[in-house]
Amino acid sequence: MSGPDETVVASAAQYEDVIGVEATALTGWAQRVFAAAGCPAGESFQVAENLVQANLYGHDSHGIGLVPTYLSHLRDGLVKAGQSMRVVKDFGAIVAVDGLDGFGQAIGAQAMTLAVERAAVHGLCMIGVANTHHLARIGRWGEQCAEAGFASIHFVNVLSTPLVAPWGGSDARVSTNPVCVAVPHDPHPLVLDYATSAVALGKVRVAVDAGNRMAPGTLLDPRGQPTVDPRVMFADPMGALLPFAQHKGYALAVMCELLGGALSGGHVQDGRSRPNPMCNNMLSIVFAPDKLCGKAEFERQVESLAAWLRASPLAPGAAGIQLPGEPERATARERSRSGIPLPRTTRDALAKAARSVGIADGDNLFAAGNGR
Repeated sequence: MSGPDETVVASAAQYEDVIGVEATALTGWAQRVFAAAGCPAGESFQVAENLVQANLYGHDSHGIGLVPTYLSHLRDGLVKAGQSMRVVKDFGAIVAVDGLDGFGQAIGAQAMTLAVERAAVHGLCMIGVANTHHLARIGRWGEQCAEAGFASIHFVNVLSTPLVAPWGGSDARVSTNPVCVAVPHDPHPLVLDYATSAVALGKVRVAVDAGNRMAPGTLLDPRGQPTVDPRVMFADPMGALLPFAQHKGYALAVMCELLGGALSGGHVQDGRSRPNPMCNNMLSIVFAPDKLCGKAEFERQVESLAAWLRASPLAPGAAGIQLPGEPERATARERSRSGIPLPRTTRDALAKAARSVGIADGDNLFAAGNGR
């Protein structure tokens, strides 16, 4: 769940030289870019659509701004185009697969398709997904399960350069390690999806691009001192993110290391050099909720809970009380009308990355006069 990101403090620069780009046009552009970079047609669309959907939902940190990084990783062999997951262990309701450094958008979809198929047979499936390039917005995998009628829980670890300090520590030792829970619901799934750090690294990058500072309590500088300057995460030496909710977020990050890293068939952070800065491992538990509670009864209880929560008198300045997943849909409706907001620095980086694979029409797509 994510609403307006209170960990990013706006500055005047946030509103300067930002244009809105229509989502379908942005997806088509990204699809051409990844196809030109060597991805098969289906995979090119999967990656492009996944990134733009993250933007539509307001998660710009996991959106189209990652295109230059993905292309760089393709050139360096850190992600491999056209990969399919390989089943390593198969016990029916428990499966382990290897992503073989494929695009997380493709491998994640393949893994959740298999998990849903097995859960349909057994009522439950636990699947470990190891050695996959960036799985991007983890909520997408919860949504895929929920749209098929299944509830799911996902634990992820990230074998990048450590980014997050342990509670009580002063330098980075783990990464942003997201956790996700999703349940089926109409008109859209209810989805909890967030990093165990106070803020995702991508949101720090967005703050740098927009000229914003971070809220207190989210960052440490390279000396281990609190700071609001997002540039410390892109300096050498680098600073560190802090866990959310102090010791509570830190403890959950540790469990993501053990469940998402070790038990998935992957690895945990241990200080050793990792060749892939975006290697993800994920443990997913997918199950049929009607084995425990009938569908009609579950829907009745969701509506009962929602009514009870929304009856709470609003706090000063609050616009309303929402369920997990609702802020994303509200943002998607707005951005479907006004376009995906892209600051100048992001547009320039995208156009430059596209030209590196022979796609030049981004120069027009990202022109200031071409936005909504």
